[in-house]
Amino acid sequence: MPQLRPLFAALFPALDRPVYTQDSFVALVLAHLNIVFWSSLASVVVGVGAGVAVTRPAGREFKPLVETVVAMGQTFPPVAVLAIAAPLIGFGTEPALIALALYGLLPVVRATIAGIESVPASVREIALGLGMGGLGTLLKVELPLALPVILTGVRTSVIVNLGTAAIASTVGAKTLGSPIIVGLSGFNTAYVLQGAILVGGLAVVTDMAFGRLGQHLDRWRTQSH
Repeated sequence: MPQLRPLFAALFPALDRPVYTQDSFVALVLAHLNIVFWSSLASVVVGVGAGVAVTRPAGREFKPLVETVVAMGQTFPPVAVLAIAAPLIGFGTEPALIALALYGLLPVVRATIAGIESVPASVREIALGLGMGGLGTLLKVELPLALPVILTGVRTSVIVNLGTAAIASTVGAKTLGSPIIVGLSGFNTAYVLQGAILVGGLAVVTDMAFGRLGQHLDRWRTQSH
């Protein structure tokens, strides 16, 4: 970004400091990705676990409750979660991780449920007929067949978290939201633009990476069959 100083100076001639220099953009990108990784990992582990649990006979009655709870996680804006969590556990990355993990649950849970429920009953019956138990059928049949749908939910969750993680800077976490927030408070449009471009670029690259992963998964499934 410092190499682009002449460009931003030309675009915003009225600004004395057209490039954000309080933090290294490399450090901000790494910090941003770190928060997104851990919050998304928590969303995936909890979301897939909850989705699997409510598709089992013993947990099917809890399906409406789980769907309602995870939907509430997206009903509350992450800013509100941060405002509640920060005074309780302190400022920094911890409240941001909680807010983002809760916000990313819904697409993972819904995709897991939809993927497992899309597996034909005849396939389950064949698996049981081959001597697979409930756990074996889940691990060797249901989850592999549901994986493309689950991956779509994970993809949505991660992309949402990439954009939403920018607000973590409001509670002291280092993210690409830092130049955006500083720019908004100081009426520096260049800072806002620099942060927004990098956040958008990360989202595009991540989405393309998930697309490639989906293609590899499709080829692997085709070859395995």
